Amino acid sequence: MKICDILKSNPKLKAANEGDLNREVSGVYCCDLLSLVMGRAFADCAWVTVMGNANSIAVAVLADMACVVVAENMPLDDAALDKARENGVTVLLSEDAVYPTARSIDVCGGIGA
Repeated sequence: MKICDILKSNPKLKAANEGDLNREVSGVYCCDLLSLVMGRAFADCAWVTVMGNANSIAVAVLADMACVVVAENMPLDDAALDKARENGVTVLLSEDAVYPTARSIDVCGGIGA
């Protein structure tokens, strides 16, 4: 499913930065420990985290993620937003906790919460 389709189907997600909204999302990865994310996240995933800093954007670029979803109404700091813009990283924001946010990202058609 494309990022734009995820946004259309999930009104709780808001775009803080729009990269390639036509990029396909192949799955969801949840973790907040950056060293684990660097080694275990997969290309084209939607990464759900509470980390809204520049390091999280750098990790998303490194792992070639489709987008970063900052959950639990955590702030995206200015440095992170600048880095996302520079690198074309889509960043979405969610008020919900990590698990419900991840469940709401329906990449398989009909599985989301």
